[in-house]
Amino acid sequence: MITLPVNESQLAFRTVLNALAHPGATYRLPDTAVPPAVLPTLALADLGTAVCVLEDGTEWAETVVSATSAPLSDLNKARLVTALRAVTVEEIAELHRGTALAPEDGALVTLAVSDLDGGPAWRLTGPGVPGETTLAPTGLPAGFVAARAELVAGFPAGVDFLLACPDGRIAGLPRTTTIEEER
Repeated sequence: MITLPVNESQLAFRTVLNALAHPGATYRLPDTAVPPAVLPTLALADLGTAVCVLEDGTEWAETVVSATSAPLSDLNKARLVTALRAVTVEEIAELHRGTALAPEDGALVTLAVSDLDGGPAWRLTGPGVPGETTLAPTGLPAGFVAARAELVAGFPAGVDFLLACPDGRIAGLPRTTTIEEER
């Protein structure tokens, strides 16, 4: 069984908070044997937080449950979602948004991406972004920006995203961030 030492768990937790507080900025997760996209879920999950791990197989879902005692859930009910494989826009549309009265129930989704640079450029604006910033991730499905816009249209309900690269870099896209695709 894999567990995170307390200091690595705390560092991963702080990194997630920083990434969500400063959308589009790049942060680095601690270097561990765990895939970077799994670290936020390991650091945040507990026995009262429903999780869903999208992967080819069940290795990391079993690891998360064993390490955190978090219950596994269907995608549309999970509060923490980790996607280690490519997701579809249909899966993104299924994510739990919470409600206007309980926006905290919206999912936090960590998506494994190829890189945070080299893809189609996005212009990010909103709280936590000084003016505007650009992010150009690779490894997301076509239509991601439109599918995400649907999820956050009922603010304060919505879904928050973390994009995690294989080298441990992450960037946050909280529901308050506006994304415009640059042409």
